[in-house]
Amino acid sequence: MEKLSEDDEHKFVEQSQVAPNNPKTTSFPLTFLDISLAGPIYGRRQFFYNFPYSTHHFLQTTFPSLKRSLSLTLKRFFPLAGNLLCPPPPHPPFIRCTEEDSVAFTVFESSSDFNHLSGNNPRILKRLDQLVPKLTCKVMHHHHDTLIFPNLALQATVFPYRGVCIAITYNHMIDGTCCSQFMKFWSSLCTCGIDSSVFEKLTPPCLDREVLKDPKELGAIFLKDYFQERENWKNKLIRRSQSHRPFDSTVAMEEDHVRVTIVFDKHDIERMQTFSLNQLKKRYGLKSPQYVSKFVVACGFAWSSLVKTRAIERDSECEEEEEYFCFAADCRGRLEYPVPETYFGNCITQCNVTLRRSELKGEGGFVNAVKAIDRAINDMKKEPFGGLENWKESLRKMFGTGRVLVVGGSPKFKVYENDFGFGRPCKVEMVQSLKGLSISETPNNQGGFEIGVVLKNMTQSKTFLSVVKQGLKALK
Repeated sequence: MEKLSEDDEHKFVEQSQVAPNNPKTTSFPLTFLDISLAGPIYGRRQFFYNFPYSTHHFLQTTFPSLKRSLSLTLKRFFPLAGNLLCPPPPHPPFIRCTEEDSVAFTVFESSSDFNHLSGNNPRILKRLDQLVPKLTCKVMHHHHDTLIFPNLALQATVFPYRGVCIAITYNHMIDGTCCSQFMKFWSSLCTCGIDSSVFEKLTPPCLDREVLKDPKELGAIFLKDYFQERENWKNKLIRRSQSHRPFDSTVAMEEDHVRVTIVFDKHDIERMQTFSLNQLKKRYGLKSPQYVSKFVVACGFAWSSLVKTRAIERDSECEEEEEYFCFAADCRGRLEYPVPETYFGNCITQCNVTLRRSELKGEGGFVNAVKAIDRAINDMKKEPFGGLENWKESLRKMFGTGRVLVVGGSPKFKVYENDFGFGRPCKVEMVQSLKGLSISETPNNQGGFEIGVVLKNMTQSKTFLSVVKQGLKALK
């Protein structure tokens, strides 16, 4: 039997424009934390569900319900249906919302192996990327070269009689907490019905732009950095338009990049905590920490394992080169003034960790990573926005080395609770580059974590899985 091409395996079915029906045109300003992430910076998540029905059944019964509940959800989250506008200096970026706004919701059909793509095994990243909606950005030359970046797109890929993947691509005008709130609102409305009583009972987002305070005047610093980056985006958009290629939200990847998920169950996490605390106590005695979180040990184990994997493949690496680990921390509940849990926008700060390669690849690499990540979190708790004025400069330095690992997601998002009426997800993914690591709770929600990483190829993924297996064995 002749093998299907990628185009044969992945076919366009239809696209709908779902509108919140805003009554008027409005501008939605960005806060200083939003400006730090303004531009073509997108998050991408996939929710895989078992769905033992045909594509026709999905289009006739499920898709209409998804669209109706989405339209109502966008009434509450209306800035997501708008566009991020980036006019030239000195004007700051802002969200424009109009009565013509809508969100593209596309349906594809796939004959690929649903169980494989929604599994934990190594999967070709480009195959997962097919399931994520793309957003096309553009330049408005007749408006003084204003850049336009759409805020949201959705895609459903039906695997007939096997499953469906609902995927979201969203602009980083919101953080991961807001994306999770949006998905929970939408899925709850779809499951419970779209009558007004259900709609009114669901907690709306807090759209108040005055909630966040900027006593350190970080906004001026971020706006200056933003204008420098804006020129690069503009040049890329112009070059792509001249070559008739769209500038979209696709993650940079090679043909053989693979994504793999490792699962740490509750007992794995507990062993990591016990082992690291015992080792730290031996080193530092009474000055050692009395507790390390599940997040810290899971990230520390994954980071050190990835560095060890690369070291096995490249023996000539300089031991003293620095490795970087970055993760966002939610500041809701950490500031001197109250910020609602439902605050809509970015309310995050950045935590950066630096260790020498020799400190990570050696026998004590895991414990060194745990100590460094734990220290970064404690520093953040004392001063949430400490050092944030140098955030962009630090990121440029770290990304320039190619030795940075950035965490996406959080177990606090409870991504496996998003039920659209046909059960909870069997798998949730984030599509990221080689520099990304994702973390979430496990589907059974019994205290374990899922860690998703991207490797260069199948060979490297096998090495990584072997390193992880040996590392877990050493904890017992």
